[in-house]
Amino acid sequence: MSRPIVGLSADLKHIEPHNYHCVGDKYIRAIIGEADAVPVMLPALTDGVLAEEILAMVDGIVLTGSHANIHPRHYGGGEPYDGSPLDPARDMANLRLIPAALKAAVPLLGVCRGFQEVNVALGGTLHQKVHEHPDFDNHLEDNTLDLDGQYGPAHPVFLAEGGILASLVDSQEQLVNSLHGQGIDRLAQRAFVEARAGDGLIEAFSVSGAAEFALAVQWHPEWKPHTHPFYAATWHAFGEACRRRATEHKR
Repeated sequence: MSRPIVGLSADLKHIEPHNYHCVGDKYIRAIIGEADAVPVMLPALTDGVLAEEILAMVDGIVLTGSHANIHPRHYGGGEPYDGSPLDPARDMANLRLIPAALKAAVPLLGVCRGFQEVNVALGGTLHQKVHEHPDFDNHLEDNTLDLDGQYGPAHPVFLAEGGILASLVDSQEQLVNSLHGQGIDRLAQRAFVEARAGDGLIEAFSVSGAAEFALAVQWHPEWKPHTHPFYAATWHAFGEACRRRATEHKR
């Protein structure tokens, strides 16, 4: 049987003098090495392609992390803070793709910005600057470190009993990396909290009532998952869901 096909959401970036649709190498390698699937890039298209056409070609969707933030107009958050990096094309592409994927029971994994996109797509809201909120810790990466340092274990998360993540590991406390300035304010009604940081910030959720795997995490499990059993287990579970989808649709 052929391996399942997983679509990875792209950013639209301007690299002088042209625009490019881009996906990070680390996501591609995690899909191949840990989910045991074939990755394909999904351009950040806002017209010309229907979400249903994309979903007919894939067995799973990964909403990747990104330097860009979701424009706060999509969750009633007012104006973006000064200097906030934005990607309007990705906003439009993914916020229409997420409900369609859930409706079609296509396995879905959101990472960092993708985690935030799922919450917003389902009616939730975000804090634009978690590190300036009095109730939360600073969850930003340390830019003085190299990439291994930035993506290294930063804090524990506490997994909810009965959740998807808790079913993958023996301990309900897991160390994760932390590289985000934004975070969940109001959780979408359809979401089940899978994990929280020590300060109470929601770090993972699943979609209640979803017909298939639908999970979103604020940390980056794509960073060297072969060295991190918890990250690897997340990709393995997602890959298994994609294989079920491929078998059911005889892909």
